[in-house]
Amino acid sequence: MSTTINHSPNNDRLSVLEARQRDIWRIFKIMSEFVDGFDLLSRSAPAVSIFGSARMKPGSKYYELTRQIAFELAKTGYAIVSGGGGGLMEAANRGAKEAGGESIGLNIELPFEQRPNEYIDPDKLMTFQHFFVRKVMFVKYAQGFVVMPGGYGTVDEFSEAITLIQTQKTKGFPVILMGSKYWEKMLSWMKDTAMAEGCISAEDLKIFNVCDEPAEVVQIIKDFGIRHGYVTNF
Repeated sequence: MSTTINHSPNNDRLSVLEARQRDIWRIFKIMSEFVDGFDLLSRSAPAVSIFGSARMKPGSKYYELTRQIAFELAKTGYAIVSGGGGGLMEAANRGAKEAGGESIGLNIELPFEQRPNEYIDPDKLMTFQHFFVRKVMFVKYAQGFVVMPGGYGTVDEFSEAITLIQTQKTKGFPVILMGSKYWEKMLSWMKDTAMAEGCISAEDLKIFNVCDEPAEVVQIIKDFGIRHGYVTNF
């Protein structure tokens, strides 16, 4: 016995209207995230965004390197921005806090909970619903990106930054991959495959630096800050 489903034109129109109404409210939510994010970061010192895995634990090699880099940058007067969660994000905020600098966390709502770490200044935490709005905030006020070892999210942030610089959608700023051993296969693919096939140029590979020593990372960003007058507390 077959069942016939009758679609009412009135019900169809109502569903379309409800969908449109949801989209309109979503636009307002997106706008509010932009406004709140711009307000938060515009009141902060020139910032450096630090990215890395949420899965690396305190005491591990890259956790301590991240903490050290953030500490040294915060001492020079930079605010430190992280994704607000644990792992290397926590290490970045921790280093900033220990140096007495501004410690900012841009957290994200996820299906699995990402708790803000305890080292973020209480008035410098914002939780986003939309990844793309959060990504704008990382770039908008950053005078440097430090990309520590990480997974998909870290690579996404790195790719976003170098694409914006390559396409001149944003002014150039230091983008630093920390850990040549960790990133070596990705770098080999860029040179031996992407560049060899003509998909990127040799100039595109100069958009970012690869470093292994915290002092080198800090010096690159300090030199950029001096040239552009962003930071004077040296």
